Amino acid sequence: ILIGVVLFTAMTTWKTGRRILFERLTERSIPLDRFMSMVADHPPARVPGTSVFMTAQAQGTPPALVHNLRHNKVLHEKVVVLTVLTTQVPHVPPHEQVEVRELGEGVSNVLVRYGFAQNPDVPEALRLAKGLGLRVDEEDITFFLGRETILVCDHPGMAQWRESLFVLMSRNAVRATAFFRLPPDRVVELGVQ
Repeated sequence: ILIGVVLFTAMTTWKTGRRILFERLTERSIPLDRFMSMVADHPPARVPGTSVFMTAQAQGTPPALVHNLRHNKVLHEKVVVLTVLTTQVPHVPPHEQVEVRELGEGVSNVLVRYGFAQNPDVPEALRLAKGLGLRVDEEDITFFLGRETILVCDHPGMAQWRESLFVLMSRNAVRATAFFRLPPDRVVELGVQ
């Protein structure tokens, strides 16, 4: 029974912690349409190549994209905002996995859906997106990931001991590079606290 209680506590802590983290990141995010207006109104310097900014937020601008533009003051010629969602069904067939939407200014929004029993493969999803009109050079892609440093604090949401457990679990979670099958030599992580 004790093992069951420990597992249940760990699972509920992980689920609650991920939900709270998602909510806090969403609160801070800039709506994608507002970001696009800012890029159109004040065009940044552009550099050759393609950048793929991954995000769990289907609506907001990835924090790594905002962070990169704020600090490096450049955008790649081609920018892909890529969201991976897990559905409530075990498998999503390849022809239903990917949606591509052009936003203008060289920016595309790619939504990828996987079933809960599938393993995400972002490079394969980008190949599927190319079949739907996404124009990227697979050999010249840099993947940008947000790396959250989670801090224990006294914000409402979880008890501090559960927050500490969530921080420990997050540090030990599978890295996004491996989980999404990204080529490690083409990944840049930008940190957020």
